[in-house]
Parts: sequence; structure tokens; C-alpha cells
Amino acid sequence: MHDVTEQTRRAFLSQGIGAIAASQLLGRAPTGNQGPGQAPKGRRHAPRAKRVIHLYMAGGPSHLETLDEKPALAALDGQPMPESFTRGQPIAQLQGQRLVCLGPRFPFASFGQSGQRICARFPHIGSVADEIAIIRSMQTDQINHDPAHTLFNTGNTNPGRPSMGSWINYGIGSECDDLPGFVVLSSVGRGGQAQPIAARQWSAGFLPSRFQGVEFRSKGDPVLYVNNPPGVTRQQQREAVDTIGRLNSLHDGVVADPEIATRIAQFEMAFRMQRSVPELTDLGNEPSEVLDLYGVEGQDGSFASNCLLARRLAERGVRFIQVYHRAWDHHGGIERAIGLTADEVDRATAALILDLKRRGMLDDTLVLWGGEFGRTPMGQGNGRDHHIRGFSYFMAGGGVRGGVSHGATDELGYRAVEDVVHVRDLHATILHLLGIDYDRLSQRFQGLDVRLTGVEHAEPIWPILA
Repeated sequence: MHDVTEQTRRAFLSQGIGAIAASQLLGRAPTGNQGPGQAPKGRRHAPRAKRVIHLYMAGGPSHLETLDEKPALAALDGQPMPESFTRGQPIAQLQGQRLVCLGPRFPFASFGQSGQRICARFPHIGSVADEIAIIRSMQTDQINHDPAHTLFNTGNTNPGRPSMGSWINYGIGSECDDLPGFVVLSSVGRGGQAQPIAARQWSAGFLPSRFQGVEFRSKGDPVLYVNNPPGVTRQQQREAVDTIGRLNSLHDGVVADPEIATRIAQFEMAFRMQRSVPELTDLGNEPSEVLDLYGVEGQDGSFASNCLLARRLAERGVRFIQVYHRAWDHHGGIERAIGLTADEVDRATAALILDLKRRGMLDDTLVLWGGEFGRTPMGQGNGRDHHIRGFSYFMAGGGVRGGVSHGATDELGYRAVEDVVHVRDLHATILHLLGIDYDRLSQRFQGLDVRLTGVEHAEPIWPILA
């Protein structure tokens, strides 16, 4: 008798509280780590940004051919790299080799009323110079691609930690009820070795799995099984989802597993995505003027089409959108490679910023552009090696001042020497602009209160904030 009573009580809790929890997961109310429907734990002040679009230049773009002009390096082209710069410093594949300066492959020019100096090979990005804040003093800790991606995405080099997008959705919730709160898009370029990107880079780690990123495929159906099989109507699918939800609720009454609420929510989300995703990815309803602005020729899996999809995702309330372009691993032939890659990313990057601005969305959309690290001032033949001591990023919108530059590397572009910005500081800046107290958004894991910004000191980049 006791067992029957206990089962009934659990079933009531499952179908009552569990159902309420599921409905909150599916609704627009933010669900932070205080529990569904409560005020987000992460938000402590008024946000400047509502959403983030991270244009991730995977492979490590050379700051010396993009955002950091170095005339002194040009003057030393072909000469030995002064040992005073490199003595005792970590070097990836050039370790133990004769180090020779490789001058920048392209000239720089002044752009906008702000006069920001940007590589002339990126004139479209130059055209939005007055909208962007260039950070020229970035540093990171990991000199190889995969751990550097892991550090940049999760704030930690140990796999299994939650990614930025997961932390953000965990802290302040999603504004979208028919698309995931965290979406990943990826394209492969012609100008460099295509960096493999592991799915754990957008994992929720130890957070509830509903906060993990969802990768949309570049070609074909963006999500597998987004269409019903032949002979299955939407009403039949609705009935199947409802039945599975009831069975999961009954099971939750027995095992009390919080992941079951996630399972219920994700089945419902998948059902809603069967309508929202085809509409989202149909670029044919965009005016030709918009397609021309981005340089889009249909949904072809290119960086340009992904930038346009990113804007459409942002319009629909997706909180964190990550657009990987896997084309920046330029160990050799950097002049040709940069030229090809610039053709792929320059126009669409500027188009996204301009498009957001004219739609009134740039003010509350934070856009980031950059990779996991930079490239050495020393040549690796006619390319450049991995570099962690100094590289560049830029940010736009979402509470960031436009037309400003922050920090500097030394005269050869080797080390950040002025207003150094670590990856942790960039994370703190992103969270701050979203209204999140970066020191208080945490989750207890293995006895520690874990944060995106880690246990070391992190500080938002105050001078670039509007």
C-alpha cells in the first residue's frame, strides 16, 4: 500500500510540477539556474545587449594581415627575428628553427571618420570602421588549435565545461520558443586548411543538456529529420509527441531524473522546429537587395549565407549564434590564402553589421569577430605559425563604442604590451554587456563554484564600452 501511495504521489509531482517545469522550458520566460520561471540568476544590471553573434574565424587569423599594422616588421622582412622578443617564449612548430621576420603581405589604410587602420584587403570591414572597436592586445594560454578553441569557448582547457552560449542561456534564458537558444553554423573556406571543430565546443558540459548548442548543417536539411516521413501528418506527429511526453512524465515519477524534463522539452522543441526551421532557412523570401548586400547565392553553406541566417536567427530571438569559418590555418602561402579568405568573409561581415544597424538591431546585438589565437611575426616559409602572446579581435553593437582601438602589441606585433586583454576578460565583457554579473553566474560542480571566467581575475574591457 505504501508503494502504491508513493507511486501516486510521484506521478502527481511529475505530471503537476513536472508539467509546469516543461511548459516553462518551452515558453519565453527566462530559465536561469534558480529554477524555471524565476528571475534569472545571472542578470544583475540592465543589459546593453540581448543577444550575441560570434563570427569565429577558426584556425587563427593573422593580426598582421588584418587589424594590426606593423611598419617596423615590414622594414625587417627577411632579417633574423631579434632574440630579445622570442627568448624563452612558447613557439609551436617553429621551436628550435631559425626565426626570420616576415613582413605584412598587404598594406593598411585609414577607414571612416575614426581613421582606424585596417588591412586594405578588407575594405568592406573598413567601411564599418566607425561601428567597431578593435582590440589589438588579446592574449590566450593555449598554442594548439583544439585546446585553444576549448579555452576560448569554455574559459577552461579541460574538456567537459559549459560553453559560452550554454552559460548565457543558462543565466538569462532564451527569448525563442520554436528554435534553440544557442545555434551553431559552420562554413569551410578555400584559403586554408579546414580546422576540425569538435561538437564539445558548444556542449552544455555539466549544465542541463537543454542549454547545449544545436548545430545547423550547412547544406541539405539544416536539422536531420526536420520533415515528417511520408504518410505521417502533423496531427499524427502531435499525438505521438504528446504520448511520449506523458510516458516520460510517468517515468520521471519513478526515477525523479531532471534530464527527463529536458527530454520532454526537447521533443516539443523538435516538433515546433519542424515549422520554424524551413521558414528560417528559406532565403528566397529575402529581397534581392539584401542577398546582394551579403553576396549570397542561395543557401550554399557559405560564410555569407550563414551570416544572413545569423541575422534571421537573431530576429527570431535566438540568444547566442556562433558562425565558424574554418579557413584561417595559414602555415604556408599566407598571401594567397589571406586573399581568398578575405573574399569569403569581408563583404558578409560588414553586411551583417550594416543590416543589423538599419533594422535597429545593432544597438542590442553584440557582434564579435576573431579566432582562437593569432600568427607569428616570424615566417614559417611563406606562412605563419600559431601565436598566443598578441592578436586582435573586434566587437560591434550591443553597448560597444564604435570607431575606437584598444591596446597594442610591440613594434613587431609579437607581444601585447598595452592594456592587455586575456580571453577571460573578453568573456567578462560579453557577460557584462548582457547584464550578467560574471563573478556570480556559477554552478557547483565537483565541490567548486565554477564560472565561465574561471578563478583567476577577469575584468570587462571598460574603455570600449559605450
